[in-house]
Amino acid sequence: MPADEMPRTPWILGVSGASGTPYAAAVLRALCAAGEAVDLVVSRAARLTILDETGLAFRDAHWREDLATWLDAPLDDADLRYWPAGDLAAGPSSGSYRAKGMIVVPASTAACAGIALGLSKDLLQRAAEVNLKERRPVVIVPRETPVTRSHLLHLVELIDSGAVVLPASPGFYGSGANAQAQQLVDFVAGKVLDAAAVPHTLLTRWTGHLGHR
Repeated sequence: MPADEMPRTPWILGVSGASGTPYAAAVLRALCAAGEAVDLVVSRAARLTILDETGLAFRDAHWREDLATWLDAPLDDADLRYWPAGDLAAGPSSGSYRAKGMIVVPASTAACAGIALGLSKDLLQRAAEVNLKERRPVVIVPRETPVTRSHLLHLVELIDSGAVVLPASPGFYGSGANAQAQQLVDFVAGKVLDAAAVPHTLLTRWTGHLGHR
């Protein structure tokens, strides 16, 4: 089948309301740089977090313009589709919708609980549940700390359902104690892309030799 006739099979990227929207931006930029198709779902709470952490609005009617501003990157050639979080009839709400899998970054404790319990209170939770039941890769990136017992139990339930739980916990061996914030963000984003088997150059990999960065 010619490349231009291949069925579109995107990664679904869910952004929930936890603090940590730079992680979402880094993952999305890397997916686009790798030539991946992406379906984006931004929760209502995430809009408030994006506004608080960046000063930028994210609007349904102007999502592509707002996204380009947020990512500080041109999106003219990016294969992107946006689904409002309240649209429970959207493509990703069905298991028959083609997708490679889903990444939720950052994942709030509420989003983790909703996905683990199958609440489907919005499209982000429903899409994650769908990808779990279809046995596709699902990467969940919780950021909150400290955690309660119920938070941990929900994460265990997600693991038992087949998800990769990847806390936003950056390593310092690639950049040292004087690491810039973006280097630490990119480290986590790189681990997310590794879990999704998407090539990237976001982090310096451990080589087994001390002091070599």
